[in-house]
Amino acid sequence: MVSHSGLLTVMERAARKAAPRLRRDFNEVQHLQVSRKGPADFVSLADKRAEETLVEELRKARPDWGFLLEEGGVIEGDPNKPRWIIDPLDGTTNFLHGIPHVAISIAVEEPIGAGGKPEITTGLIYQPLTDESFWAEKGRGAWLQDQRLRVSARRHLDEALIATGIPFLGHGNFAQWSRIFGAVAPEVAGIRRLGSAALDLAWVAAGRFDGFWESDLQPWDVAAGMLLIREAGGFVTDFRGQDLARERNQYLAANDVLHSKLHKLVAGALRNA
Repeated sequence: MVSHSGLLTVMERAARKAAPRLRRDFNEVQHLQVSRKGPADFVSLADKRAEETLVEELRKARPDWGFLLEEGGVIEGDPNKPRWIIDPLDGTTNFLHGIPHVAISIAVEEPIGAGGKPEITTGLIYQPLTDESFWAEKGRGAWLQDQRLRVSARRHLDEALIATGIPFLGHGNFAQWSRIFGAVAPEVAGIRRLGSAALDLAWVAAGRFDGFWESDLQPWDVAAGMLLIREAGGFVTDFRGQDLARERNQYLAANDVLHSKLHKLVAGALRNA
């Protein structure tokens, strides 16, 4: 068995505490009470229940840490201590349609990292319906349970399977996405849109996907997944190839060779717009 830190143990315990209720709700999804947060953006009681459980469990272990939550917003903690970044149910629309592709995402953000800005140092993406636990700690690699993860070794675009997220009602820049799609799709083996950015990133780290692009995501969608990919030997940048993905809210991920090739396609599509 691979040993991980006590902090990761706390995170996994919290995710597994929230999971049984999510599984029960998933099996009774037609009975869930659903309210609208915005156009085509649904939030269910399942999200709220899961988030409450996660906050309760994590607060027990680290009472002075703050939170950045999808549903609950910012909960202030000691500014000199790390904070939790949490998505209690990434893939809510999948969940509400009975599609078993969802995840709990938990990340730890240190207030000041090596570059003098906040830095993600621990991440967990847990799939409650398949019991897959993807995790990473800075400098210790990325793992699926006790199996070491490495990004795909493919080097040719015509062999590559790429994940993305498609803009939808009220969300995203469809014209920009269409230009990128038009540049990438003819060059690759396939493009998939599965509806959970957190799992897309985890699957890039696991080599199931060879690359990923998307924009207009939230911190809780990407925090843990970015660390997973980097610890699995991959690259995550903005569309310009710079280390400003979160600042520009653009995410392009792959291994070193495919990232360079995808970056040229994406940058060319945006430059010719």
